[in-house]
Amino acid sequence: MLTLENITKSYRGRTVLREVSLELPCGIYGLLGPNGAGKSTLMNIITGNLVPEKGRVLWDGEDIRSLGARFRSLIGYAPQQQGLYETFTGRRFLAYLAALKGIPGREVGREIERVLAMVNLEDAADRPLRTYSGGMKQRILIAQAVLGDPRLLVLDEPTAGLDPGERVRVRERIRALSGNRVVLISTHVVSDIAPIAGEILLIRSGSILDRGTVEGLCRSREGCGNLEEVYLRIFGEEERHAAADLL
Repeated sequence: MLTLENITKSYRGRTVLREVSLELPCGIYGLLGPNGAGKSTLMNIITGNLVPEKGRVLWDGEDIRSLGARFRSLIGYAPQQQGLYETFTGRRFLAYLAALKGIPGREVGREIERVLAMVNLEDAADRPLRTYSGGMKQRILIAQAVLGDPRLLVLDEPTAGLDPGERVRVRERIRALSGNRVVLISTHVVSDIAPIAGEILLIRSGSILDRGTVEGLCRSREGCGNLEEVYLRIFGEEERHAAADLL
């Protein structure tokens, strides 16, 4: 189980996360909110890349800071953006990450083939990463996240840059990965998460506004027949303002 206790984080005097507390047993969770809501900051704290000013992250009751390398062996993380080793081939990149994760050498080849098949990159495995499209780079990041069969899988905007067919393929692969692990997916694309998440976490301005199943969130908001309508009811104004800022 993943537990967050009163997680608080600020940047330059602005509070990005406000006493976020959650208990997440095994299952798929969608962290849903507009850009700037605090999703990526929360992901980075859960993965240990950032330290909160207040609060702590626990895995099965133990603080992840005390777990150290043991926690890193349990987690798979696909960030939204990351500098890749452009001269590495896809296969070499995965082998490098497998070594960092401590996957035994005798298992590495089989594990690499498994994750390449998952993201449909077998034919591109021996090409340099600099030749990959944006969508292919996103898929190789997902592949490295699932190396070693992690018990906690954290995916930040995992379908960004993918074409519609690949988005469906990756989504269904993520669904198949659930079972005895915690899968946390951050996104602002409702259609990516509604079909597969057992529970939705709605985040706004660094606070968890609500949580529940898709059906439960719809029932609690009169007139909302699906998750997209719930999202627009709650976050529509922020999205309109963000779009206006880009004009």
